[in-house]
Amino acid sequence: QVQLVESGGGLVQPGGSLRLSCAASRNIFTINAMGWYRQAPGKQRDLVATITSRGNTNYADSVKGRFTISRDNAKNTVYLQMNSLKPEDTAVYYCKLDLPSANYWGQGTQVTVSS
Repeated sequence: QVQLVESGGGLVQPGGSLRLSCAASRNIFTINAMGWYRQAPGKQRDLVATITSRGNTNYADSVKGRFTISRDNAKNTVYLQMNSLKPEDTAVYYCKLDLPSANYWGQGTQVTVSS
């Protein structure tokens, strides 16, 4: 079993920045990909960004140029740097870990963009 510990959410004004972190609870030698998803109230959970074990990244069109995903393989940690935040970025952000045998989700961290 793997637990994902997320941190970094909060309240920020439009145009501001936040950095989310997600760390796996134990060393994982084989990771297919890690990523971030988000779910706004009354909406489905959508992909924000993913990064493979080789460092290949993929972004939702709505965040391209504003968000950057990165990872520290030695720490089994994935980060999401969010810049130029907009009110429509408000959501619960979830970390996801893809292993060959199973997928794991974090508990979610709230990001609220409001003046």
